[in-house]
Amino acid sequence: MVHNRNKLIDLFVGNLSNAILHQILEQAIHDDALTHRYHKESATSFALAKEYRAKINPLESCLPESDSAYIKQKILQKVTSELQLRISKGYQHIDLSLIEGFVDRILKETKVL
Repeated sequence: MVHNRNKLIDLFVGNLSNAILHQILEQAIHDDALTHRYHKESATSFALAKEYRAKINPLESCLPESDSAYIKQKILQKVTSELQLRISKGYQHIDLSLIEGFVDRILKETKVL
């Protein structure tokens, strides 16, 4: 069971990271067509993340603190590295200082924190 739980946590982290990444990109881009695509991708990833969250632990309770800290750290790493990669590819107006606020908000929304 532990192996499956770890896999679910990794899938949860991946989808939440993708949702946060696209939310930040949505704010950085001023093109309506791209903004719509980023919003759609963010919504899809967030919906999948909520499904994985429900499989990890009952939604009524928060995750153990060790899991919460691990999840937050992994999401921060993934989002930061992906945004830095995008900046190096020429993306503009990306504010890296938004990452932690988005992570905290979305983790509270999914009852991880």
